[in-house]
Formats: sequence, C-alpha cells, structure tokens
Amino acid sequence: MEEPKRPVELVVISDIHLGTYGCRAEDLLRYLKSIKPKKIILNGDIIDMWQFSKRYWPKSHMLIVKHITSLLAKGTEIVYVTGNHDEMLRKFVGFKLGSFSIENKVVLELDNKKAWVFHGDVFDVTMQYSKWLAKLGAVGYDTLILLNTFVNFLLKTLGRGKISLSKRIKDSVKSAVKFINDFENIAADIAIDNNYDYVVCGHIHHPQKKKIATDKGKVVYLNSGDWIENLTSLEYNNGSWSIYNFADDLVAQSIKVNKKNNIILSNDEIFSDMVSEFLTTRVKS
Repeated sequence: MEEPKRPVELVVISDIHLGTYGCRAEDLLRYLKSIKPKKIILNGDIIDMWQFSKRYWPKSHMLIVKHITSLLAKGTEIVYVTGNHDEMLRKFVGFKLGSFSIENKVVLELDNKKAWVFHGDVFDVTMQYSKWLAKLGAVGYDTLILLNTFVNFLLKTLGRGKISLSKRIKDSVKSAVKFINDFENIAADIAIDNNYDYVVCGHIHHPQKKKIATDKGKVVYLNSGDWIENLTSLEYNNGSWSIYNFADDLVAQSIKVNKKNNIILSNDEIFSDMVSEFLTTRVKS
C-alpha cells in the first residue's frame, strides 16, 4: 500500500541540471514521490542544455520528466521559469498547455503578500559579458562533482563522512563569498524598490532564507539551492516559507527507486519517451 503523500501548497525547485553527471535525479524522484503539491515552480537550470549530451541521459533523468508530467495530469500547476543553462527555452516564454507554462519570472500573491520569483542569472556579470567563460566554469564544476563523488566513495569505504569540495572552495575563496553576498543584496534591493515581500531565486546553489533590511525597507530573501550537492527546495505552507532538506527527510529517503533507472537511454529512446509524455499529458489535460 502506498504511503500517504505530504501536502504542500507551493514548491520551488531549481538547479536540477538533468543531463549532467552530478544530478541527483534518484533522490529528487524520492522527494517528489513523497509530496502532493498544489503548485510547483521549476526555477531554472532544470535541464542543463549547456552540457546536455545524448550520450548521457539515464532513465532516472527521464523519470523526473515523467513524474512532473504525471503531476500535470493530476491537476498540479507547474511553472517553468527559465535559467541560464536552459536559456534556449526563453524563446518559448508565454507558452501554456493546460496547467503548464513557461515564464522568465513570476509574481505570486501569497496570503496578501507578493513574492517575486526568478532564476537569478540576470545579476551574474560573467553571464552577461563572458558567456563562454561561464560555460567553461560549468564544465569545471561538473568535473569537480565527479571528483567529489570518487572522494566520497573512498571516505565511505574508510568509514568517514562525506565532504563537499565545491562548498569548501566557495567558503575559502573570499571572492566567492563576496559574490554570494552581493547577489543576495542586489536581489533584496530591487525587491524592496518594487515593494515585494519575498524575493525567490536559484542560480548560485546556496540555499538560504533570511530577512534583509535597508534604509528603504525590508524583504525576505529565499534561495532554493540545488539538486547536485545540497538537495534542497523551498516550500510554502500556511503562510510560511521553509527550506526543505532531503538529508533530513527520512520518509523520502526510504522510498525505493529501481536501480535499473541508471540505464543510459539511446537517442531514439529519449525522443520516443519525450513525444510519448507530451502526447499523453496533452490528451489527459
């Protein structure tokens, strides 16, 4: 018998990076199977089109797409907010199909308060002026994640705890810490100027919830983190935001996922599955 799912009013997920080696698709699938959301905002970098290779698209990554489309068929509203790694979808902004839509940003009314939701790459100067450099950095990050996986395997064999190499680098490099602080403050300043109560971002893979006050006002800054290292999302329930952390959710962790999901799909299988999911969802909606 299937366990009852946890009801959630709103879920914000970003930086899944489907199509890359670092993506923790199986754990994300466990999380998604444990909840019953009324609305999901996919806040950018869901499919990593910068590094997307048809040579690497495991069945577990396709199951994320299938699960999301199955939620659409059940009446869940899903908004796909574009990010820099899936910027190709920006040409489809305004597209709607049933309860699914593609946007660059979203403004929500939540219990008489306004939430401004967007990915966040608009603040990244590197993205704006040196896109090739940003893409090179993305490849380096993916390589670091692969190295981190190997290191953690060795540590587990030795009976020691996991570490995050990228987090250690970010925390030790002053410019990285400054970038995160600047990012948060810029987002907060613009949100305050526009009288938003919440500003919700992704992009920097740094889950956060904090109040930021300036001489012009105050706002609650929120960041959904990622599904490569932090395995976090944002949830809104009963007038309150919280950071969801998969590492603390024993119920979701206990959900079984078929290990055959690591099978790499062929080009024909990817195309066939994508078309099948689209047509099935369209018929049901």
